[in-house]
Amino acid sequence: MFRPCIDLRNGKVVQIVGGTLSDDPHSVQTNFVSARSAAWFAELYRRDGLTGGHVIMLGPGNETEARGALAAYPDGLQIGGGVHATNAADWLSAGASHVIVTSWVFRDGRVDWARLAELQQRVGNTRLVLDLSCRLRAGEYFVVTDRWQKFTDVALSAATLEKFAPYCAEFLIHAVDVEGLCRGIDRQLVTRLAEWSPLPVTYAGGANSLADLATVSELGGGRVHLTIGSALDIFGGGGVRYTDAVAFNQKWLARQRKI
Repeated sequence: MFRPCIDLRNGKVVQIVGGTLSDDPHSVQTNFVSARSAAWFAELYRRDGLTGGHVIMLGPGNETEARGALAAYPDGLQIGGGVHATNAADWLSAGASHVIVTSWVFRDGRVDWARLAELQQRVGNTRLVLDLSCRLRAGEYFVVTDRWQKFTDVALSAATLEKFAPYCAEFLIHAVDVEGLCRGIDRQLVTRLAEWSPLPVTYAGGANSLADLATVSELGGGRVHLTIGSALDIFGGGGVRYTDAVAFNQKWLARQRKI
């Protein structure tokens, strides 16, 4: 299934090459900057009945746009970027269906289980999405934090996802090495997520065609979903028409209802 996104940087809807995100603004490779507001995209997703999408705030200066998107599509979008125990409930009150957390629960490259438990207690596991975006190293996918530049000691595996599962409703996993490059999905990672995860997963990274959407949906058995960013025509891409992605979802859901 196709899941939409709204990435925000410096108060603008953007698409970037994920691996270039850093503290140095000049190093970030940007594929697209929209003249439209985040609320415009949220209203579009609401009109077309898309669920499970997310708003990601890539650094400061994005809260106004993020709140506008949540107001335009109440309970229809997840929110991530700078979320922690103190502000999570406020984002839910602002209209987010779920809060997405990553760096706040990892400190010094390790999981801070006390922080994760605190967040779960404050918002409930049904409203929490754990971002386990990763990069490949020595044949394993390790969770990365801090603008995807810092490797943690957490390698994705069936055991890892089973351990995290009681704390959240879903996982969000960007394949950082291919994010924003439009060179195709990391099929190996998608296959492993389909085998390992006990929860629904939104995979993002590299999608450049409707065939990628079909592949993720088939490999994932309906539990691994795909975010398409830079390849989408509404983000300036030429690989996937937004209307085709919406139609794919409609056909997939109709097929599932017949099974």
